[in-house]
Amino acid sequence: MLKPNKLAKNNFLSSLDLSTDEVFHILELASNFKNKKINIDLNNKVLGLIFDKSSTRTRVSFQVAMSRLGGTTIDLNPTTSQIGRGEPIKDTARVLSRYCDVIAIRTFEHSDLEEYSKWSTKPVINALTDLEHPCQALADFLTIHEEFLDFKDVVLTFIGDGNNVAHSLILCGALLGVEVRIACPNSYRPNPLVIKKAREIYKNDNLLKITNDPYNAVKGANVLYTDVWSSMGEENQKKEKDRDFNGFTIDSDLVEKAEKDAIILHCLPAYRNKEITNAVMESEKSRIFQQAENRMHAQQALLSCLLC
Repeated sequence: MLKPNKLAKNNFLSSLDLSTDEVFHILELASNFKNKKINIDLNNKVLGLIFDKSSTRTRVSFQVAMSRLGGTTIDLNPTTSQIGRGEPIKDTARVLSRYCDVIAIRTFEHSDLEEYSKWSTKPVINALTDLEHPCQALADFLTIHEEFLDFKDVVLTFIGDGNNVAHSLILCGALLGVEVRIACPNSYRPNPLVIKKAREIYKNDNLLKITNDPYNAVKGANVLYTDVWSSMGEENQKKEKDRDFNGFTIDSDLVEKAEKDAIILHCLPAYRNKEITNAVMESEKSRIFQQAENRMHAQQALLSCLLC
């Protein structure tokens, strides 16, 4: 029976905290969990959740994943704990390390996550920061693998803001050798450091493309992916971003330019008829809700590897 392998690094702050072999192992484990081919009991270990941002899928998928592993979850809401009153991260991290076996954190500044990991003696997981969303990328590539059975010759086109989701797709895609294209307005290009790191991993520079032309980006693509244009904390930029992203909606016309076997992904929540039309979201090509379910299976695999 397939068993979880201990990860080389104690934390999962970035997609690059995993090796290529570790990503494949987690995806295989996740598939086995999903198909009920494996059962792991973590003997009542405890996951602490610190969420500075609202969440539906990330919160629930982590809670259910931990429960299925025989563990429990503590939800640490900053508004009802000392975290929200300004207690230093180094104090919170050291205390929680004595209560919890693993901590998943959803926050704004990636540097805060790194501060938690510096002081925590237990594994810290990035449940989303402004820089990366690596747990989402694991679920995304699990969904892609289920559809195409491997990653050979798969082309993934992300249309939208070159933000945290795009960053993790780029980095995880580099580890897996998947061609990733990002289509966004020039002023919303991904972080240059992320692009630099990905190019250092890719053996072929042509496997990462950044463009402001969504129609060109979807030609030959097998996966079309989008996200909201205005993320949490960007509410004051909504009107400006709606204007800037005009023409970057995944609609039926855009889908027709992709490969016939192309599937549609969205990390949710979706603003229908904005970044994606309702027709495309509800089409036979959509794997959006399968993708959402896979958050749970991928995180179950990740937790089992961190805690085994």
